[in-house]
Amino acid sequence: MHASSSGSSANDTSPTPSAAGSAASLDPSAMSAGATMPTDDSSKLKTFLGILKKFVGVSDIATVRFSLPAQLLEPQPNLEYWNYLDRPETFVSIGDSEDPLERMLAVLRFWFTKDLKYVKGKPCKPYNSVLGEFFRCNWEVEDNLLPALSPSPGEATNTVNKEPLKPVKVSYLTEQTSHHPPVSAFYVDCPEKGISARGFDQISAKFTGTSIRVTPGAHNLGIFITLHNRENEQYQLTHPAAYLGGLLRGALSVTVSDVCYITCPKTKIKVILHYLEEGWLGKTLHRVDGVVFKYDPENDTKSKIKDVPEADILARIEGSWVDKIFVTLPGSTDKILLVDLNPLLPVSKIVPLDEDQLPNESRKFWAEVTRAIHARDFGKATQLKHEIEERQRQKAAAWSSRNEEWKPRFFVGTVTPVGRPSLTKDGEEALRGLHEGRYKLQPSVDV
Repeated sequence: MHASSSGSSANDTSPTPSAAGSAASLDPSAMSAGATMPTDDSSKLKTFLGILKKFVGVSDIATVRFSLPAQLLEPQPNLEYWNYLDRPETFVSIGDSEDPLERMLAVLRFWFTKDLKYVKGKPCKPYNSVLGEFFRCNWEVEDNLLPALSPSPGEATNTVNKEPLKPVKVSYLTEQTSHHPPVSAFYVDCPEKGISARGFDQISAKFTGTSIRVTPGAHNLGIFITLHNRENEQYQLTHPAAYLGGLLRGALSVTVSDVCYITCPKTKIKVILHYLEEGWLGKTLHRVDGVVFKYDPENDTKSKIKDVPEADILARIEGSWVDKIFVTLPGSTDKILLVDLNPLLPVSKIVPLDEDQLPNESRKFWAEVTRAIHARDFGKATQLKHEIEERQRQKAAAWSSRNEEWKPRFFVGTVTPVGRPSLTKDGEEALRGLHEGRYKLQPSVDV
């Protein structure tokens, strides 16, 4: 969605100055998501559409081996692009309230801000990750969000606590754990707030002829959030299907039309969110309706909003996922503004300096391709990209000939434990080093 520099300096666009600035580089790309796109987007889309037409009827183009020319790519690694922390302050505030309903509403506030990159910028195609590639970074944000229901009706919960608070650090580690199918594992950690998140990222994609339908892959069971300070209270957030449209018009757009769920077995609270897109008469646009209700984790049978008894409802959700989201409590017609996305922009990452990155670390691994694309030397960029892909095929063939199974460095299994990846000792140490500002790692082997 936006260009990413592999250099060691950048403008700090995060809400708070970073004390780690001397030991890490700040992401220069977090704000204007579409600012660095070339002016010939329409011609790029026509070329892209011509390639996609070959895959009409293919059940999952995400698993097909085909290489795009460099001029169709956004110069950013896939592992850096795919994260759910566009507004980390909403993540760290999830466990603040003593009230279970407010904690679930805080999860929803995180949910609606995690993908601001799609709200504020253009969709893009980053580099395909290679096996063993990894990315790590920090965010530093002020821990000053108020609880979801604390303001008076109509007052935005974007409003922050005016008292100065110490910045909180959120650390992120992700690794490409499988190449066929393409799967990556991620882990988010904020020890100060006693909260973590993990999951596997994998998509399935089908080209319909006019749009691309993107759904979670078989190993992608959603985001799993754990509140360690609340007896390991856990939330599972599943992903809805999304559609990449505008291919024929030459203007890409993302729409969502599906149902997704958030569950917390410990508090016995569940959310059903129903995303609705524009109908024949144009009455709905980027709309989302939802219900928060008490449920039985041992007998979870409610999958539609209309199935939920009124007596079980704790709150209703409505609004636009690109604009404002409101909460209405039972017995009231007042709409409480849960989150206003309009003033929000993605927060900058803090990334280890070049000299502290390993050769298989995303920014360094793709640095030459990125430089060539920025220089608009697309021939060289495509050649470099093909060389990387060929080396990947040769390594896979070598492992196969030796009857060896490649193992990730930072995560226990390629796609296990199911839905919830576990860190190895190297993974735990890498996260600990991130949080403490120690970025040096021992070189990776066999990647």
